[in-house]
Amino acid sequence: MTRVRRDAAVLKEAANTPIRATATTGIRSSDTVTGVTTDRDPALAGFHAVVPAGGAGTRLWPLSRAAHPKFLLDLTGNGRSLLQQTWDRLYPLADGVVVVTGASHATAVAEQLPELPASDLLAEPSPRDSAAAIGLAAAVIHRRDPSAVMGSFAADHVIRNTSAFRDAVVEAVVTARAGYVVTIGIEPERPSTAFGYIQLGESLDLPGAPSARAVVRFVEKPDAATAARYVAGGQHRWNAGMFVAPAALLLEQLRENRPELHDGLVEIAAAWDGPGRQEVLERVWPSLEKVAIDYAVAEPAADAGRVAVVPAALGWDDIGDWASLAALLPGDGPLRVLGDDVHVHAVESTGVIVPDGGRLVAVLGLEDVVVIDTPDALLVTTRERAQEVKAIVDHLKQAGGRNLT
Repeated sequence: MTRVRRDAAVLKEAANTPIRATATTGIRSSDTVTGVTTDRDPALAGFHAVVPAGGAGTRLWPLSRAAHPKFLLDLTGNGRSLLQQTWDRLYPLADGVVVVTGASHATAVAEQLPELPASDLLAEPSPRDSAAAIGLAAAVIHRRDPSAVMGSFAADHVIRNTSAFRDAVVEAVVTARAGYVVTIGIEPERPSTAFGYIQLGESLDLPGAPSARAVVRFVEKPDAATAARYVAGGQHRWNAGMFVAPAALLLEQLRENRPELHDGLVEIAAAWDGPGRQEVLERVWPSLEKVAIDYAVAEPAADAGRVAVVPAALGWDDIGDWASLAALLPGDGPLRVLGDDVHVHAVESTGVIVPDGGRLVAVLGLEDVVVIDTPDALLVTTRERAQEVKAIVDHLKQAGGRNLT
């Protein structure tokens, strides 16, 4: 498991150092960080990626906790955290990558992403939901490059088909430049009640974006029967919360629908690359409205006919619980292990085991078991009830066990 530390004083000094804002920050024909030449699609010129890195991932307790949430963990066994995998997908595509995270996680994020400029690490003093986080990134990017197209991609998702992801991003950027807020709609692999859905409309017939379609509406998480009907009908896609839009258009939608939130974010962005950043951030941020980007931008824009969708089959998963993780781990046996399988002894058992406690984990004759062993907490449940792990976290908080959550 990834464990990171960094000297906070060094990070704070770097983060408060003013930079000269330019419209070409991060543009490259060759990657000077890794030395690898990257030939990007010309359509991606002026594209900036935003990575919201937040949440505690409570359904992945006890491995994921508030102080070290799932985006900082290697949950696929490939040696890279989910945040680092997200960076790996986006860095070759974008002129720059901005990460928005909580102040308590900024040090860990900076350690895991040494290539990330300090000025592109946006640390929130407190959680204000996704509209404030993504809106701040949009305001900062727009101030540096008024013509920029930005794309928001969560730090804790898994995408197995990176080639399809790249193609979808190109189409989304082309569609965004035509004046749309664009979402990438995930082709459902099964009926699911855990995700919202996007109802597909007519093709937009855009050159360079043949898959782009209008959005009829966004649908909240359905019941099982409705989800099955959506998948069978073929006209709905999972809403994974991926948005691509001109930064100017996103800010315009915020100004129309949440004017006070818009004005506060613009004020912070105006000070971001100067010496007054911290004072303005601490004064304005606590007053910002807490609202999701779906309600502040996506749904009102859809009602106005300003939202499009690029459907794509990405091999996407948000690793929402321990049951979904099992399918992502390497191996083809009935029992999957995240970590060193030397510490696991299983006989006639199936499921998933995480041996992170430094001791042997033995299971005998158990089907679809979930065993997560850490130094200070042990979880034993079934894959069927994996979604209920959050209830344990809630109980621990109420019982005064926040040090365990």
